[in-house]
Amino acid sequence: MNRPAKGFTPDRAFFAIRAQADGAEAVTRCLEGVIDREDYEEASGCMVPNHGLPRFRECTFSTAYPLAQIELADKAVPVKVRLEAFNPLVPGDADASGVPVAVMRYVVSNPTKTAVAVSIAGTLPNIVGHDGSFGAPNENVNRKRKAGDVRGIAMSSDGVCEEAPQWGTMALAVLGEDDVSFCESWHETGWRTDLLAFWDDFSDDGRLEAVKGDAPANAMRRGSVAASVRLKPGESRAITFLLTWHFPNRLTWAPQPAPEGASCHPDDLVGNFYTTQYRDAWDVAVKTAKALPELEARTVEFVGSFCDSDLPEAVREAALFNLSTLRTQTCFRTPDGRFFGWEGCSNRGGCCAGTCTHVWNYEQATAFLFGDLTMTMRDVEFMHATDDRGLMSFRVGLPLETRAREFDLAAADGQMGCLMKLYRDWQLMKRRCAGCGLRRSGRWSSAGFPAAGMRIRTA
Repeated sequence: MNRPAKGFTPDRAFFAIRAQADGAEAVTRCLEGVIDREDYEEASGCMVPNHGLPRFRECTFSTAYPLAQIELADKAVPVKVRLEAFNPLVPGDADASGVPVAVMRYVVSNPTKTAVAVSIAGTLPNIVGHDGSFGAPNENVNRKRKAGDVRGIAMSSDGVCEEAPQWGTMALAVLGEDDVSFCESWHETGWRTDLLAFWDDFSDDGRLEAVKGDAPANAMRRGSVAASVRLKPGESRAITFLLTWHFPNRLTWAPQPAPEGASCHPDDLVGNFYTTQYRDAWDVAVKTAKALPELEARTVEFVGSFCDSDLPEAVREAALFNLSTLRTQTCFRTPDGRFFGWEGCSNRGGCCAGTCTHVWNYEQATAFLFGDLTMTMRDVEFMHATDDRGLMSFRVGLPLETRAREFDLAAADGQMGCLMKLYRDWQLMKRRCAGCGLRRSGRWSSAGFPAAGMRIRTA
């Protein structure tokens, strides 16, 4: 919701599994490992959400950003589970690398000599309206949806102001499964018995039942989706879930006070590029499901090539893992495709506005992986932030049309660095076009800078 929100973990967000071998009792577990002792506080108790749920006894985690694998095992559970989680990262394709999706694939293996019935359920609270710091849900709605082999729950709000940064949509969907059940909204029974009611229902037969009763208007309505399969002895199956989101109302660096009765000042709304590519979160899920094989293959190809390089392991890890900053709330794209960044993030918001020239001087990943985004930065610096005297504001204001130069202070190292980066980008562009079989498309401005929308594509 356009905010870092560090430490904000929505209540009742988790995945669970029910496994029953033929002729045996069913076993239900939260698809997480054992809670660490460090997660307990003497005064407050356990700080991990859903800490009362039974969990897997064995858990290992391995990663090469943005790919993560979690192996789960338990002697009392007749199956082993591997979570393959990722989000597309494709160098040279900023749009594919900015898809608002988390892919959660659970690979379930049956090592026994007996068939096992397995169900996996994902639960997500509809938090539209509350970003961890501000706002609240209001008349939030969960609706069951189906499009081809995509089935899930679309989450929206009928009461949250449509101009608020916290307004938007979310979705939880499962791909390609025939036996799918839903609980669109948990029944809010009070005394926190809603979790027990869900757990009893899912543990009973691995299927979810719709419940009767309305939640309060300000409730974060929990929706659950479950997929059920049957595994033969020695068989493995993958069940893939998509978590998607769509929050279009990004505000500028330092918003003005909102007029009475409004959620934000109209001049402060700058928006998000990714929301121009999709109608809502459900549209993200449907389109991503079709493109997922290619997105995953291109992501794995990049990570594999990087990890197979002859650079020292410490260098590879540092360079690869720190790419994550590009996909945090430190960075964003406005609807025209331009790329901007804070100096970093505090827990609840961005820190030090304006794509600060002398701070962003030290960053090299964007230029080498996403040249088209870097070109928009040069365009902003020289064509918008620089006045007739040649003074480049080292913090650019938004919107560009009215506030680009309002900071009106130059940083000598920042302005010199932008000239050096301009030369670097020109060298990289020559190399791409001459040596890699790439072609140029789009248009160039009269000053030699790429205009917004220019792309470098594979020939």
